[in-house]
Amino acid sequence: MAKNSIKARQRKREKMVKLYADRRTAAKEAGDFVALDKMPKNSSKTRLRNRCQLTGRPRAYSRYFGVCRNKLRELAMNGKIPGLKKASW
Repeated sequence: MAKNSIKARQRKREKMVKLYADRRTAAKEAGDFVALDKMPKNSSKTRLRNRCQLTGRPRAYSRYFGVCRNKLRELAMNGKIPGLKKASW
């Protein structure tokens, strides 16, 4: 499980990306790179990292479910994800 400070930092970045999204796109279209440079660096979408919603784990993230492989397996085994079952052949 990720530290709470890492999760909080990620949430802060997500808020900043939403807040500055329109301004950033307008500045990019206008070619105003000075204005882009003056904006906070954490307002850039590339600074975001896909993280598990339950644990904050950054690796082995499944976009479709929004969780890491560990929690995906756990949820599937408990029947919390409808239609998903363990493969066997």
